[in-house]
Amino acid sequence: MPAPLRAAIFDFDGLIVDTESTGYHTWREIFAEHGHELPVETYAQVVGTDFNTSYDPRRDLEERTGRAFDWEAVEIARKTRERELRKHLHLLPGVADLLQEADALGLRIAIASSSPRTWIDSWMDQLGLHDHFHHISTVDDTGKVKPDPSLFLHAAEKLGVSTDEAVIFEDSLNGLRAALAAGIRCVVAPGPMTRHLDFEGAWKRVESLAHITIKELMS
Repeated sequence: MPAPLRAAIFDFDGLIVDTESTGYHTWREIFAEHGHELPVETYAQVVGTDFNTSYDPRRDLEERTGRAFDWEAVEIARKTRERELRKHLHLLPGVADLLQEADALGLRIAIASSSPRTWIDSWMDQLGLHDHFHHISTVDDTGKVKPDPSLFLHAAEKLGVSTDEAVIFEDSLNGLRAALAAGIRCVVAPGPMTRHLDFEGAWKRVESLAHITIKELMS
């Protein structure tokens, strides 16, 4: 018989807020400036992880154009554009209700993200989410990103639960792979960047977090 559910661990980018689409949009614009297209299927390789462990649009663009770029300057401009786009972002459907339900049921709640803590904290401030989570695990804690399982294992440990007492909510293939490696059940709610992917091995796949409840998972 499965262990009772005591904790919920959430990815952040693309699951709680659709930052993945804004990131893709900025890179697509950069590629277009130099006469190239960046298909979502190509960029999706980096969703949930980083450029060092997956697809690197910088290397890709240099190979396509045959030239070197001042990536520090490009990144400054890209970040400025991303800040403009993020002003229009809100919680994705179902997030607020799921967090409230998990809290009402007494679950321990965490974020486990491949992003740095400064990025997550800036969004926690913008969205007023700090009080909804008992713990936040980021790449700053483990030094590793998904699909490595360390972020999820770190979060479970900090919440004081075993891997079979937790459920993970993810939107990326790298996140699912990390969850499977950690031995934790994973509910996948793909976003615009990842809907085309095959999430074989997921415990459940839903259209969005608005299509699942904690009580359903507990039963």
